[in-house]
Amino acid sequence: MPPPAAERPSFHRLSWRDFDAFARLDGDEDMARRLRRAERSRRKLLIHALLTAAAKTPERLGPLPPLDAAWELLARAEARAPRVVNRMLTNPYTGSWAGYTTRLLRNGTDGVSPLWMHLGHVHAIAAAAAIGAELDFETEIPVWHGNAVLPSLGMARFSATAPFSLATVRGAASRYLISHDGETVRLPFALSSDGPGWWGVRQVRSRVGARRFSLRLDDLDPYRGLYEPIPPERVPAGDVERWRRLIDEACRLVAAHLPELAGVMPVGLTSLVPKPHVLFRNLSASTGEAFGSAVVGLPTDGATLAATLIHEFQHIVLGGLLHLVELYEPDPAERIYVPWRDDPRPLSGALQGVYAFFGVAAFWRALAEADPGSRRAAFEFACWRRHSWHALRALRADATLTAAGRRFLDGIAERLGPWQDEAVEAEANRLAEAVARDHLAGWRARHLRPDPSVVAELAAAWSNGRARPPVAADPADLPPTPVPDGSWSRARTDLIRLVVGDPPSPPLPDVWLTVPGATGADFAYATGRFAEAVEGYRAELAADPDRPASLVGLGLALSARGPHPAARALLHCPELVRAVHRHLRGTSPGPPAVERIAAWIGQLVPG
Repeated sequence: MPPPAAERPSFHRLSWRDFDAFARLDGDEDMARRLRRAERSRRKLLIHALLTAAAKTPERLGPLPPLDAAWELLARAEARAPRVVNRMLTNPYTGSWAGYTTRLLRNGTDGVSPLWMHLGHVHAIAAAAAIGAELDFETEIPVWHGNAVLPSLGMARFSATAPFSLATVRGAASRYLISHDGETVRLPFALSSDGPGWWGVRQVRSRVGARRFSLRLDDLDPYRGLYEPIPPERVPAGDVERWRRLIDEACRLVAAHLPELAGVMPVGLTSLVPKPHVLFRNLSASTGEAFGSAVVGLPTDGATLAATLIHEFQHIVLGGLLHLVELYEPDPAERIYVPWRDDPRPLSGALQGVYAFFGVAAFWRALAEADPGSRRAAFEFACWRRHSWHALRALRADATLTAAGRRFLDGIAERLGPWQDEAVEAEANRLAEAVARDHLAGWRARHLRPDPSVVAELAAAWSNGRARPPVAADPADLPPTPVPDGSWSRARTDLIRLVVGDPPSPPLPDVWLTVPGATGADFAYATGRFAEAVEGYRAELAADPDRPASLVGLGLALSARGPHPAARALLHCPELVRAVHRHLRGTSPGPPAVERIAAWIGQLVPG
């Protein structure tokens, strides 16, 4: 006889309706909350399993109090203030810590500190929950190089000499102290503010009409990194104010142009790890273990930040979905081309990128519709709809997809497919196509290795004066290698983004030299001086015929002037042109220019 319904275990389930809605960007707030609750349950189980396993090897606990004490303190806090404990469990870095420490324990290794320090972080989690619940308590927490972290609240700083030690946290009636080796830090009443010996976790709040956004800027939690614990990196006060302004601007843009997403994002994205600005790069990253968090570099403007937040939110949602449903069979092979990475990707990474940039394309599409005069929005929409569709088409035929995975991609395609035919300003579309061709050709030159026998046959035919190649270039079946052959420069794409930037972007002649890796030929190409660009790339190849960016740049510049066999070869099979020219350089005392080999091979490359 089955147990009564009240006694049966409850499971987190995802309906096909919700699954399809997430695929199409139609998720709502309630769906996002259910996804977050599933993550919270997963973490609770993971922590319980971690502490149970750790208790079996008490010699690994070092000077820590019993782990049962942390569990009991969490239970007390939950009885008093369940929402506080729920917030601690949904803190993204609780997930990062639990996953990282479980792997250490399973492998019997220490990580970046003794294992007991990582295990002891559960006492810090329990102490933070107890403070939030306003309990009377006393416990000990780890101290890393003088830093005692209370997750999601802040960090006490001590002048410790030992790299790893313990501090005592105690308090009553909402007044709490942290003591270590004769020093005491009194926690301020407003924990997010700074005080003597205390750094609080800053909170940024933005309200747009009925929409409320709240993000922690966490520069303190040791488990906020992507792979392993990292030290605190306090963001200067001036940069915090810049973050506040940019977050407010980004939230307003999302609320105005994607109002449905604005209702969902605050549920799934609660914390940012702020990083310094990197010139011409919108750096961001996230991990499935830290549901709710993204590592983000300081952007230049609110639109850039809005696109980045949407990108990372998409990663977060997909990470949560993958904890509930299998979309693909395990396959770590780095074998798939995606237009946003310079290296081959496994299917898991490619799928993550498709979903993330689908969201980015939706954002720029909305901005382009709202402001038809924005060259930037038109270009970015044209670019990301093309990039995400290119990768999606490749993934839909992949044999490692499950039935659910194919259904998920079909849902994305239902929205993304029709966008390919939407009218976009002609110049923006042309530039987006050039960027796509540029990157694909550069990837081919660096990651594909032609058959040596074909290369030798072509080189011999050239040396024997054959007017046409004996074999047609067939670039379709070459498997990629993750080890790149040469470096790649994204300077042309950076310059094009400067060209299409909406005012008040600085004039390109004043700033192009600040673009990393940019050459005079790149500047000429980006500004439409194609004859000058051709001569510039010819000169670059005369100096270094192996440089991938120069090979592809010459192909782009020649193509921009009209049909040309060398352009066809350099853009469709640059790896073959490069390999044949290398062979000739190794066997002939006076090898021809790369362009001549490209024009010869290009006779048999379809236009």
